[in-house]
Amino acid sequence: MSTSPINVIFPGRRRNADMAASIVGERRLAAWARIVLFCAACVPSAAALIEGLYCGTEICYDVLGVTREATKADIARAYRQLARKYHPDRFRFGDPGLAGETRESAQQKFLLVATAYETLRDEDSRKDYDYMLDHPEEYYSHYYAYYRRRLAPKVDVRIVILVTVCAISLFQYYSWWSSYTDAINYLSTVPKYRIQATELAKQQGLLNRTKEKGKNRRSKEEIREEEEEIIRDIIKNKIDIKGGYQKPNISDILLCKIVLFPYYLCLYVAWYCSWVYRFTICREEYGEEEKLYIIRKFMKMSQAQFDSLEDHLRDTFLERQLWIKENYEAYKEEQEEEMKMKMALDPRWKRYRRWMKNEGPGRLTFVDD
Repeated sequence: MSTSPINVIFPGRRRNADMAASIVGERRLAAWARIVLFCAACVPSAAALIEGLYCGTEICYDVLGVTREATKADIARAYRQLARKYHPDRFRFGDPGLAGETRESAQQKFLLVATAYETLRDEDSRKDYDYMLDHPEEYYSHYYAYYRRRLAPKVDVRIVILVTVCAISLFQYYSWWSSYTDAINYLSTVPKYRIQATELAKQQGLLNRTKEKGKNRRSKEEIREEEEEIIRDIIKNKIDIKGGYQKPNISDILLCKIVLFPYYLCLYVAWYCSWVYRFTICREEYGEEEKLYIIRKFMKMSQAQFDSLEDHLRDTFLERQLWIKENYEAYKEEQEEEMKMKMALDPRWKRYRRWMKNEGPGRLTFVDD
């Protein structure tokens, strides 16, 4: 039987390779062991009390001198005794009960006693603390439970949200009424609407009263104030103000919108399904209301803004068939060109362009000394 030349000629080299591989493996094991020991050193000891949580490295029961089975009354009694003993205002040098204590150390003990009492007087906080004592290995969960309770809001968040929404709603309603009142006061001074309101008041016999005599006679100021009030009422009742100055409706405030949101959502879903069924599936022709809706969406206007437009403008939209996308794009380009022509012929716009060209905000000017 012949022997392989390689095995015969190089037996020492194979032994050296095996020894090198074993040395490398041992070094790798030693490196991993050092990494594991380093990680273990970085992790806090699970059996120790956690610094910064509750009473720190002290046990709150030992601080108050009570057992874990102590009642609330026992805890309160122990706290009062220790608080009287270590209170900074009661500290006196030479007190036999405070032998070896300084003002600073007494103050620190008083704070520790107060912390222990705050921890143990609340049932939930005491429950979390007892759980930490019984399960010290759950290090990070103790941090979470402590700061979750410490940083939790003292007032129910739902009450805060409700109060905020109510305050915003009241402000909305008041500001809308103020805007509506300002609009009525302005329209009362416009001759066009004032004359119409006066004619309506005369037709209704509100301004044709006979002059009063004797004791019931009123001054001219009182008569004028009454006439102004009559004209204001007629303008308020006869003129339909739309847009941002329309008469406020309580259903438009934020609180009502939030309460009625599910109802409006159901209406919108039903309307959308009906729209898809009628005009997408069944291919029905658009009615006037649907055409105006599509035009309003193309113009990106709200319902209140669209309602504030004059009637002849909406008639023009329908005549131009602007619910068709191509017609609307052509109309939009025409309006842009018309606006450019107006601005080109406007003398104020010419002055502005001249100023921008010669003395615009990007130019630097120097004043001679």
